[in-house]
Amino acid sequence: MRVFSRLAACAVTVAGLLAGAGTAFAGLGYPSPWEIGLQQPGSPVQTDIIWFNDLLLWIIGGIVLLVFVLLAIIIVRFNARANPIPSRTTHNTPLEVMWTIVPVIILVTIAVPSFRLLFLQVDGPKPDITVKATGHQWYWSYSYPDNGNFEFDSLIVADKDLKPGQPRLLTADNDMVVPVNKVVRVLVTGADVIHSFAVPSFGIKIDAIPGRLNETWFNATRVGMYYGQCSQLCGKDHAFMPIGVRVVSQSDFVAWIGTAKKKYASEGGASPNALAAAETPAQ
Repeated sequence: MRVFSRLAACAVTVAGLLAGAGTAFAGLGYPSPWEIGLQQPGSPVQTDIIWFNDLLLWIIGGIVLLVFVLLAIIIVRFNARANPIPSRTTHNTPLEVMWTIVPVIILVTIAVPSFRLLFLQVDGPKPDITVKATGHQWYWSYSYPDNGNFEFDSLIVADKDLKPGQPRLLTADNDMVVPVNKVVRVLVTGADVIHSFAVPSFGIKIDAIPGRLNETWFNATRVGMYYGQCSQLCGKDHAFMPIGVRVVSQSDFVAWIGTAKKKYASEGGASPNALAAAETPAQ
């Protein structure tokens, strides 16, 4: 049995190293090369998602390890050579009670934080700002009904136009801009087909359905750029619908609002390339 105990210890060590590596490789606001974990949290919801994910990992790992040890014991102690006279036992009341109660305890342990996280995602706090995101084939448009009700389009930046540090397929020409440490309510809908608005570091993902207004929320806790994509197969340019959320200080947000009102009112709410992007696939 010493061999199996050593194998179990090695398995636990490897699991710990993988968990640590996932944290190290995961980026904030964008995917990282060789990433094996969830993106770093940029909101309280994503923090809870990562905690719940780690909890499930430990529970699943413990179950797999237990089954592995039990199988090893059965193979070693109860094969025909080691146990030529098999047991005739048909019932074991303490064992049957245990394997009924323990799974129930595990399910309750999973259910309680699961429902808590679900309600947190659906029933958010009172919003400080509202942004409406509309999915088009194949770009996003954003409007700010609480701040002048202006609207603008957000299109992918072609590879040849990317600047140093801008990620490919995730960079948009006009980002959604929101203030840090404020509750942002996002109203999501679709203009043509079903899209999906998703930003992993905020822990949000919700469908944009034509004729229906869905709602999600986030509270960005750190200034910076956060990237997402359309996460619903919506047509030939589905892969070219990036989402860029720029989180700034409250003073910078107020200044941006003043500039945006003038800029997008004069442009009629649309970026110059909107029609071309809808007709020409991104490269």
